Amino acid sequence: MHELPVTESILNVVLKHARANGVKKVVAIHLEIGELSDLENEWIQRYFDYLSKNTLAEGAKLKIKRTPVVMECRSCETRFKVNIKDMFEIKCPKCGSSDCTMVSGKEYYIKSMEAV
Repeated sequence: MHELPVTESILNVVLKHARANGVKKVVAIHLEIGELSDLENEWIQRYFDYLSKNTLAEGAKLKIKRTPVVMECRSCETRFKVNIKDMFEIKCPKCGSSDCTMVSGKEYYIKSMEAV
């Protein structure tokens, strides 16, 4: 159910930019969502369909790309991708340290939108 406020926020940003740029109709919205985000693609689209009724974005499709988890080693500052199945045993591939911090993997943002 936490998808509802996130989806409402996405719609508000899209509508703001659409109005500012004289858009007549939003056709698609490209989102990037981190692999560790618990946002469900299907529910985001369902809520978007409901919330966007009677707006410039009604009928727009959400095109969602999942972005990888990226960690940074605090010892040697190497950045590396992590398979989410290996999240419990993270070690830097360069120096072997387990003192790492997440750089990305839980975020979501609007990459672009298609409009007419």
